[in-house]
Amino acid sequence: MTAALSPARWLLLPWHAAQILTGRKSFAGNQILGSETLNRRGLHVWRTRLAHALADRRRARLAHLVSEGDREDFRRDGFVCRPDFLPPDRFQALTEQLAALAVPAREMREGDAVTRRIAVTPALLRQAPALRDLLESPTWRGLTRYVGSFDTEPMVYIQTIFAKADPGSAEDPQTSLHIDTFHPTMKAWFFLHDVADDEGPLTYVAGSHRLTPRRLAWQKRRSVEATRAGAGSKGGAFRLDARELPRLRWPAARRFAVRGNTLVVGDTGGLHARAYSPKATVRVEIYAYSRPAPFNPLTRSGPYSIPAIGRRQVGVYYALHDLLVPLRLMRRTWRRTPPVSPTAPRPEWD
Repeated sequence: MTAALSPARWLLLPWHAAQILTGRKSFAGNQILGSETLNRRGLHVWRTRLAHALADRRRARLAHLVSEGDREDFRRDGFVCRPDFLPPDRFQALTEQLAALAVPAREMREGDAVTRRIAVTPALLRQAPALRDLLESPTWRGLTRYVGSFDTEPMVYIQTIFAKADPGSAEDPQTSLHIDTFHPTMKAWFFLHDVADDEGPLTYVAGSHRLTPRRLAWQKRRSVEATRAGAGSKGGAFRLDARELPRLRWPAARRFAVRGNTLVVGDTGGLHARAYSPKATVRVEIYAYSRPAPFNPLTRSGPYSIPAIGRRQVGVYYALHDLLVPLRLMRRTWRRTPPVSPTAPRPEWD
């Protein structure tokens, strides 16, 4: 922290201190999290260690939800991959029901990629009962909760990724290896179509979710770098050049060029990315993520642990987004679309 603080900054100190034990990852706007001195002394590493230790304890209490084989795969790799997840008839019913949908969606552009998301709500599940069966299956529920370390409903979408949707724009930032934040989080991808190796598949560095001494040293170095002038906005969501992997004793990222009907559930506190796609491609998947408060020692996280409430959380998020953006209290991220199918052609952007 700076040697002299203005009165306003002194008044903010208690609020900034309280954020140490929250999921806040950005170093910007917080004089404690963004302190070069404190991060040199290990503040960021301390938060990371504590959050991972609590996640390990929660997972131990949720271990009965998954098989021993899945627990071992996750411990070793940081993800669980399940090909042929649904029986063929149920998978066919699911893809047919989703292709027939025409519902409102939201879209976002990052570089030359466009992401379309359709919120999975109770109303949508009544139109697609095969999707409801997927989300209620013991294996889906067990893996998403165990990997996420919380017995809570994840946010679920039907997601369509349009790679090279705007070739004149900058490269998709999601193609750089990164961790989502400093603490364990869960993301799941259930692929509805085959994904070829040159179609921007998901990639993940196996074992990078574990806090090895080299990973902690890398995070400490990056936390110090992020506190310097102009670098504070991305604290906690650090990126890594693939050429650095050998130095950190990590393998090359695994590329999930998989057939449709494959489920991948991973801890995105580990290094992952969307592989570069040399051509315009479309990827459709059921996408879920869970990021509750990392310092909560309990396996349940508020009302979203109740399925009937948890499946409404995407609607709550969108309502807050639409309320706060006009007030300039939140950055506009997603734009509305008319009713659309997950497989409809890519949008045109102004």
